[in-house]
Amino acid sequence: MSRVARAQCANCTCSPGLLSRTNKKSVSFAKRINLNRLNSSGSIKDGQQSRKGSVFTLDPSLCLPETKEVNTTQRLERLRQEMKKQDLGIYIVPSEDQHQSEYTSAYDQKRSFISGFSGSAGIATITRDLNSVGGDDFTQGSAALSTDGRYFTQALDELDFNWILLKQGAKGEPTWEEWTAQQASQLSLDSGSKVKIGIDPKLWSYKQYQKFKGIVDKQLEKTPKAQIEITPVTDNLVNKIWEEFETLPPSTLGEIKHLDSTFTGKEASDKIKEIRDQVIKDDVDGLVVTGLDEIAWLLNLRGSDIPYNPVFYGFAILTKTQLKLFVGENRLSSNIIENLGKVGVTVEPYEQFYTSLSSLSKEFAVDNKKLFVPNNANWEVVRSLQCSFTEGLSPVELQKSIKNETELKGAQIAHLKDGRALIKFLAWLEHEVVEKGELIDEITADEKLTEFRQKEDNFVGLSFETISATGANGAVIHYAPVKGGCSVINPDKIYLNDSGSQFLEGTTDTTRTVHFTTPSREEIRNYTLVLKGNIALSTLKFPEGTTGNLIDSVARQFLWDYGLDYGHGTSHGIGAYLNVHEGPIGIGPRPNAAANQLQSGNLISNEPGFYKEGEYGIRIENVMYIRPSKYTFAGKKFLEFETVTRVPFCKKLIDPCMLTEKEIRWINKYHSTIWRELSDSLDKNSITYKWLKRETEPIAP
Repeated sequence: MSRVARAQCANCTCSPGLLSRTNKKSVSFAKRINLNRLNSSGSIKDGQQSRKGSVFTLDPSLCLPETKEVNTTQRLERLRQEMKKQDLGIYIVPSEDQHQSEYTSAYDQKRSFISGFSGSAGIATITRDLNSVGGDDFTQGSAALSTDGRYFTQALDELDFNWILLKQGAKGEPTWEEWTAQQASQLSLDSGSKVKIGIDPKLWSYKQYQKFKGIVDKQLEKTPKAQIEITPVTDNLVNKIWEEFETLPPSTLGEIKHLDSTFTGKEASDKIKEIRDQVIKDDVDGLVVTGLDEIAWLLNLRGSDIPYNPVFYGFAILTKTQLKLFVGENRLSSNIIENLGKVGVTVEPYEQFYTSLSSLSKEFAVDNKKLFVPNNANWEVVRSLQCSFTEGLSPVELQKSIKNETELKGAQIAHLKDGRALIKFLAWLEHEVVEKGELIDEITADEKLTEFRQKEDNFVGLSFETISATGANGAVIHYAPVKGGCSVINPDKIYLNDSGSQFLEGTTDTTRTVHFTTPSREEIRNYTLVLKGNIALSTLKFPEGTTGNLIDSVARQFLWDYGLDYGHGTSHGIGAYLNVHEGPIGIGPRPNAAANQLQSGNLISNEPGFYKEGEYGIRIENVMYIRPSKYTFAGKKFLEFETVTRVPFCKKLIDPCMLTEKEIRWINKYHSTIWRELSDSLDKNSITYKWLKRETEPIAP
């Protein structure tokens, strides 16, 4: 259902609000008004006139829909009925699919269905009151959604009254594991019975299971009279009820293609040999591979089963003598199957993975051999094993994160093309909203940017859903505009665009924050603080063996001087025409950043930011790769970053007085590089050429 807020339009970004301030009416807007008037006659639903199909409203007292909500009351009641049949006191619904993918297909978005929260990260916990009275259609309990700082504002907007928000990482807030264990303990004490916590073992990593079991054991030490058991529920309960409320989305299986070594830099046979040499030793005779991007990278194949991610559903088992690929039947062309056969790959049905794994591990047990199971494998993988195993960081994930020369050159080419598209877009957008006075909404802007990207060679698609945000929407870190419910871009407010592309050469991810008229002193100061952090990280040199958590403060230090901060990591790994978020490295407070050292060849983002809720958001994101520097100390090499993004910063938002001479030299050199590399590809009479020339002119100290 939609929640519509009535507000003073002079303070918002709907069309009437903008018109009341500017007294302008663009030709395109006038056409839309006339179209709306024609369409409004006779379009009645539930006794109300329909406002579908346009982001504009003719009623100046009624602003655009702020958010879309799902009423989860009946969904939770039905889920608790299914929980009762399974004798469960608690049921956990994670975000991931059985490959532990960060981004999932619509079919796998079970947590979104049950909670109404659409963000990519989070976990839902639903409890059932074991003492409630009544029939099967009357159940009570609590529901909690845990997510991180990127999504706090979005979650508060999207969750209805049935849900509690657990702010992951916030001071004084319990983790979802602690909250769930406490709830289970209390339910057991209140009812005097054992409380079973149900989870689909395919959707939970074995590592998560181990961590959660440890927290439950600690809770039982505090409350020894409580009885708690973690129970695998292989028949997913959300799937049982989904179609009572919505049509179950189809599992999208797109075409699987071979990616030539001119883009990958290495043949699949060489990658398989390298991984085999790393894993097959001592008593370990096989490796399970469950990460979709790992399988795609290892075999030089790409798919489209998950939006924005060029991957396909599959599992793989690598042994000393063979590599079994489990993929949907008839999904591979005869040519691909033939080429895979040449490098020792056999193809089996996707559905037979767990059965085949169980059979193979039984053979391993006879010979006292082990399997290597990556710590991102799901719990069902471990439950299927009949032999002993060792676990750790997937060697495929680690090797994939260290880009070869071809992949790094591809990243440079991709960001050059993407930079040209973004420069054309920013020049166009400024001209439209300032010079022409057009009313461009966030979705229209996104669509125009995609048009510019589509004109570049080897463009495949976007690498994630574009964040196109004006004013207060920019303060929602992972804001996603919705057609018919987004804002018109206000030239008097900050505009933030975080977007990326998939090219055959590589994956891009760029954020630019701009202002089209006159920014406030506060906005200029905070943008400059974020920029200083971005430059500080860009120019950092650090010794080999450094982990990302140790250098996170480099990007935050200038904000910290003013008592400011941002609630997300500073950097994430980026794939080579693969997932835009890639492990295992990162820079920030998360555990992975502390566990995995940064290495030469890593491709990584640099994205400090600042967000003032209800007003604006600032983020500046470049992509960099790590390379050796000219320095060594005590036998240790020092590493440095090389920025590949090619989009200028917003000069209107920069305060040169806050910058050092070194920072100004870096900005001027960066802008000079952009001008040198891209200006010749632009029409010298175009608004893009003039915009780029203006934005890359040197900043005076």
